[in-house]
Amino acid sequence: MADEPIPVRLSHLLQYCAVGAVVRGPDYLVTVKDTRTWTCGVEHQIQHVEQVRAVLGIGGTLRSPPVARIEDGRPTGQPIPAMRFPGWMRCARCALLHYRPWRRAAGTAPPPRRRGESWVCGGADGRGCQGRLEQAPWVLAHACGHLADVPWHRLAHPERESRHPGRRRCRADWDDPYLQVVATDRGHEVRCGRCRASGPLPQRFSFGEWAWRQPWFRERPEPLDEPAWVLEINDVRVHAPDTVTALVIPPESRIRRGTVIDRLFGSSDRQEALRGARGGLHRKTVLRRIARDLRCTPDEVEEALAGIDRGYPLYGRSIAGGDLPQSEYRALVEPIPDLREDEDFVTAHHTEAWSTLVRGLDGAAGRIAGAVDRLIAVERLKEILVFRGFRRLGGETVTPPDLTGESGWLPALELYGEGVFCTLREDRLRRWEADETVCRRAQAFAERLAGGPVRLPTTPQVSPRFLLLHTLAHLLIRALESHAGYPAASLKERIYSRPGGEPDQPPLAGILIYVAVADTEGSLGGLVRQARPRRFLRLLTAAVETAGWCSMDPVCGEREGHGPGLLNGAACHACALAPEPSCAYGNVLLDRTFVAGAADGSGPTLFGGKAPMGGAA
Repeated sequence: MADEPIPVRLSHLLQYCAVGAVVRGPDYLVTVKDTRTWTCGVEHQIQHVEQVRAVLGIGGTLRSPPVARIEDGRPTGQPIPAMRFPGWMRCARCALLHYRPWRRAAGTAPPPRRRGESWVCGGADGRGCQGRLEQAPWVLAHACGHLADVPWHRLAHPERESRHPGRRRCRADWDDPYLQVVATDRGHEVRCGRCRASGPLPQRFSFGEWAWRQPWFRERPEPLDEPAWVLEINDVRVHAPDTVTALVIPPESRIRRGTVIDRLFGSSDRQEALRGARGGLHRKTVLRRIARDLRCTPDEVEEALAGIDRGYPLYGRSIAGGDLPQSEYRALVEPIPDLREDEDFVTAHHTEAWSTLVRGLDGAAGRIAGAVDRLIAVERLKEILVFRGFRRLGGETVTPPDLTGESGWLPALELYGEGVFCTLREDRLRRWEADETVCRRAQAFAERLAGGPVRLPTTPQVSPRFLLLHTLAHLLIRALESHAGYPAASLKERIYSRPGGEPDQPPLAGILIYVAVADTEGSLGGLVRQARPRRFLRLLTAAVETAGWCSMDPVCGEREGHGPGLLNGAACHACALAPEPSCAYGNVLLDRTFVAGAADGSGPTLFGGKAPMGGAA
């Protein structure tokens, strides 16, 4: 770990502050070490997620990260190991570089002095500067996943090294400050104060055998054909987490946590001790000891072991890999018999009450509400967030959390919450998405995504249906923020979209807006209340009507493509974009045209009878 603890949210630990990321602390930067250094044993294993592992294609086990708390300024528990990085510090006054002043060897040149919580530059001769040292904001990153300090000495001596490959007149020195990074009209320049050599700070530089694969991982990289990139630490290309999520659904969501059978199931040592007991007296002794540990009776232990032998928790039901969206969609739309409130997936169906409400509506409200088929409140849900590794520079290579892929487990989190789920009428959708104008506009998005450089966290099947559902989800999130007081950054989306036509893949057309946190209490029921028919009608009407205008119109409404990879249409920060944590698709593939119609009035709208974008509501 670093010199001082850095508080990090659990959800951020598997995303923005995950293995390989550069994390900003109060006064310094660190990089998080790989999971081989984590004290994450069997006791952290997440139970009853075989279905999640199967549909996500995860072979190993899932384990929750160790947790530490700060008491009296000191961490108690098991903090995640990290190290200070970058290792070079730069003087804010004279631009002189110092290498790891916090680990300065004794007997070398005068080290920079420490003033309070800051390091202070003493200048090249150890006197006079007094400028504050800050970690140099540049790193060297490679698409293979490697990360290293920028080789400042090599950058300052490019011509001299190429002219004398076998010898160097000016040798690298890790103890004395002699290099400067100076801003010029052409960018930044690296200068040597000893031999007066200099060289520019390039965009790309070779990641050679002189560097380690990671700052903390003492292994040389294999020969690389492509050079690395010199990036600022806040560049999004430095680190991109590769995470996947899934909902825990029946039958595993119906497992009752905390019961005797569940606690015994999670303890293989107790099961082995009980099965290995020889003789009646020995067995009774083991039974009494286990019953004392589990705070129950020996008869309850016997009954629990018999239940495990019969196949608890699935009792013969096989778990196989399948279609994750379809499995979750089916669990959401089908009523669950004999539902208990303490299960991990609890739904309340309001479809009948919604249909009754819609039949009594007319005008614009009736046309908008009539497009929604089912309305369901998800009173309790559990989401599994799995960290599979990270990418650098948007490359194809995913570096596993342990760097080698040999540990047999992945870090994951159990997130609890609630949500609102609705589906759209399939008959209306099919008529609308068959229109030539709608199909042509959606095809342009699909071609840009396929031929562009943008890599999405989740790659969808781009279609008119998806673009409509995704844009509507963002509009609902913004409506929840303005009408229900929910911070948009706390809400998340799951889009269930698949056109019909294939016998083994039924059509999907649903939106789940939910909140999920690393707390068994989840939320407080406020979001579930928005699923009541009359409240949801206000949200839906507000979302659809605001799709028809934007404060940036007509500029926003007439755009054919903008944003990363030109993957957004009529969507901007004033109308349809949501906070980054809320969107599962990187805030792209959004277009109000699919909800409200084109600005010129061409093309149909699913919700019918509305003014085109930019017109009067």
